[in-house]
Amino acid sequence: MSRTTEHVDAFNHAVTSGDWDTFAQRFAADARMSFVGVPAGPFEGRTAIAAAYRENPPTETMTLEGADGDTVKFRWAGGDTGTMDLSWAPDGTVQTLIVSFD
Repeated sequence: MSRTTEHVDAFNHAVTSGDWDTFAQRFAADARMSFVGVPAGPFEGRTAIAAAYRENPPTETMTLEGADGDTVKFRWAGGDTGTMDLSWAPDGTVQTLIVSFD
């Protein structure tokens, strides 16, 4: 299983369990999460990322549609699609996450 697949599986678990603090541990302490085309973020640091997920939690799970390295296409359970670009810290945590919606 790729680290991107593991990340999406952990995301989906957080959606269904509401455990965003555990999910946020997947991010580096100085990670950055940003969104393209929506008025959210950017969020700087694991603490801010965890707070963003707790305060405005996603309600849909996602499935991977295709990948080109660490750039992946996804589909929300409701049918909408998007792209995630991930980069990784040396310890395997997410360093940057950029999410765009189609």
